[in-house]
Amino acid sequence: MNTIKIDPDRTLGTLDRNVFGGFAEHLGRCIYGGIYDEGSPLADAEGYRRDVIQAVKRLGMPIIRYPGGNFVSGYRWMDGIGPQDERPPRAELAWRTVESNRFGTDEFVRWCRLVGAEPYLAVNCGDGDMREARDWVEYCNGTTDTALVRLRRRNGSEQPHRVRYWGIGNEVDGPWQMGMKTPEEYARAFTEFGKMMKMVDPDIRLIASWTSGWFDDWVERGQLLLEQAPRLVDYMAIHWYVGNPDDDFGRYMALSELFEDRLTAAEGLINAMRVCRQLPRPVYLAVDEWNVWYRTRGDNRLEEVYNLEDALVVAMQLNAFIRHARSVKMANLAQVVNVIAPMMTWEDGLVLQTTFHPFEIYSRQAGSVALDAYWEGETFQGGDRVGVRVLDVSATLNPEEREVSVFVVNRSLEATEAEIVLQEGAWGGSGKSWVVTGPDIKATNTRENPEAVTAVERPVAASGARLRLTLEPHSVTALTLPLA
Repeated sequence: MNTIKIDPDRTLGTLDRNVFGGFAEHLGRCIYGGIYDEGSPLADAEGYRRDVIQAVKRLGMPIIRYPGGNFVSGYRWMDGIGPQDERPPRAELAWRTVESNRFGTDEFVRWCRLVGAEPYLAVNCGDGDMREARDWVEYCNGTTDTALVRLRRRNGSEQPHRVRYWGIGNEVDGPWQMGMKTPEEYARAFTEFGKMMKMVDPDIRLIASWTSGWFDDWVERGQLLLEQAPRLVDYMAIHWYVGNPDDDFGRYMALSELFEDRLTAAEGLINAMRVCRQLPRPVYLAVDEWNVWYRTRGDNRLEEVYNLEDALVVAMQLNAFIRHARSVKMANLAQVVNVIAPMMTWEDGLVLQTTFHPFEIYSRQAGSVALDAYWEGETFQGGDRVGVRVLDVSATLNPEEREVSVFVVNRSLEATEAEIVLQEGAWGGSGKSWVVTGPDIKATNTRENPEAVTAVERPVAASGARLRLTLEPHSVTALTLPLA
């Protein structure tokens, strides 16, 4: 028997809604043909795809990062403002294409408002400079009568965009990046960029590019940032992408241990530096690029087709963010549409990929407080990981509604019995469950069969302190249960 123990008084911290964020880059069909599709009968008068807007609203993404990604390290933000027909097309070196610049800052901010998200902008710390970065902050957030504020007003935005979140650079540790920087170079660049940007708007939050390659200098990178810019950095950004290139289901399901290792190690370094340097305020983690990505790495369109096992791994990553809610205060699924994304558009509509469904359920059902759930039971070996629990679990509390949500990934190919034990009090009666599964782990959603993998909602009766249930094979189950 697998047992999950829940105590509503054992809390881990506040779960920040920004862990359900997204990411949009000028890459493949994410922007053009995805978010923005001029001339499409499915687009509104401004060119925004209405079906994409509705699907993103379902995901409940509270924050979306833009414009990159590798793209931003060669991006000139002023190319993407003003009359669209006068904007200069540019050779785009990161993804070897031509950027038309018909979609830029003002279009992105307006789209964020349509989907109910806060914009998060990353500045060019590749071939760009700090003057360009501070000018972008002034263009977006300025209120005094300056040339840049007048320019924004002429471009149709009388009121400031009030962009609160700003990243300085992207994946600066990577040799693939334009303007890659050593740990010393980036710590100095972040300090000077951040200083000037905060001079323009002291209220912005700054995100430092910590590690994406997890090379052997990532500890040094984090240490130097927190030594040189402790009063400027608000978030330390880490990236990861995972996959199943060896088609080894057990090894793939054991990736939860990698997520735990990385988050625990990153938390430990930040905490050690705060104690060592007597830093007066918290510094949080932003996993501002994460997803499954391994099939299309040589393809500049990156239109990954996801299956059911990928959906389980997406849920496992969300479980990790909830379990580390004290430190992980932002996470951005890469990307929103078409490019390694939970939805794919076509000329006549879109398909919700398998990964859409766990993300939607977690985003909708997670409460504001992360709980310290305990669970034990059957184990398996995945790759070189031994004794991995078959179930992967997280839990949250909604104090206002007095509801507990429990999220369970069953990594077994068989149905699995589990008991949820409330350690204080009793369950309050009728709850609900959502189950994401499909006929087999390789099932995908296609235009011909768009609901091979979907979410099924069911009522759940829960009274007393114990709830027994059967978890479907290779499934994600979310339960929202009232407290008596």
